[in-house]
Amino acid sequence: MSISTVAKPGGQADVPKRGIWRYVKRHRAFYLMLIPGILYFLVFKYLPLAGSFIAFQDFNIFKGFSGSEWVGFKWFQQLFEYPNFGRLMKNTLIISLYQVVFAFPLPILLALMLNEVRKMAYKRIVQTVLYLPHFLSWTIVFGLSYMLLSPTNGFVNQLIGRAEDGIAFLQVPDYFRTIIITSGIWKEMGWNAIIFIAALAGISPSLYEAAKIDGANRFKQFLHISLPGLLPAIMILLLLKIGHILDSGFEQIYQFLNPAVFETGDVLDTYTYRVGILQGQYSITTAIGLFKSLIGFVLLVVANRISKWTTGEGIY
Repeated sequence: MSISTVAKPGGQADVPKRGIWRYVKRHRAFYLMLIPGILYFLVFKYLPLAGSFIAFQDFNIFKGFSGSEWVGFKWFQQLFEYPNFGRLMKNTLIISLYQVVFAFPLPILLALMLNEVRKMAYKRIVQTVLYLPHFLSWTIVFGLSYMLLSPTNGFVNQLIGRAEDGIAFLQVPDYFRTIIITSGIWKEMGWNAIIFIAALAGISPSLYEAAKIDGANRFKQFLHISLPGLLPAIMILLLLKIGHILDSGFEQIYQFLNPAVFETGDVLDTYTYRVGILQGQYSITTAIGLFKSLIGFVLLVVANRISKWTTGEGIY
């Protein structure tokens, strides 16, 4: 054996470690930029996991974690035996399904349409106008919706000729889900299209030039270049959406919810607010959160495997 191939103690074994620290030192500015994001996830995502065990306690805020009685799966049983649990699950799943079916594809279509615009000034103006609703709070969006759908002098009632005996759209259970999905699309469609516009911008222009030389028209370029280029982003965001299938959007629904539409609008998030915040039952609300997380995790794993099997794309 050659002498040069023998590993020296404290020599070659330390090279990878030195190389890592040298790399970190060279790119220290980027690692410093990571610190706020890491702290955010540690403080608001990982540390709160330590409190999840109060779902198995009869938690008393004055007795604390150590002084509260352990009750096992009592709160999960109480949740499943709640008379309106079926209604809560049904409403949550239907609204989330509508968001996936109707709200999810529209930002993709918007990004594809904006990608076909050749006049940059017009494209930027349209993008800015479509982004603006995202920065409005749901309180303002509800106020605008109330003015549009008001039974007295509402724009929609005037439009359909019901100015005198207007329909109270916000108090009709059959219209609630439509209003939620429509207002969500209006507010977030432009903002959600940003990531798809960025994905389209990352497609090499040479692919389009080669397609033109081969005689491909705009539709064929979209079908064979733009859409495949968007597929990774589409699949990742769809998988993340499936993982949050039981998170139907508390802030939006709570603004529009009223006793007249509980039948179709009351979801797990609004029930959690009423029981946990207003009544102070922290254990059952933690149990609801664990239940939602477990369902989301299982669906995410299953959907990711199906995606890897069918398209080759996944989040891990």
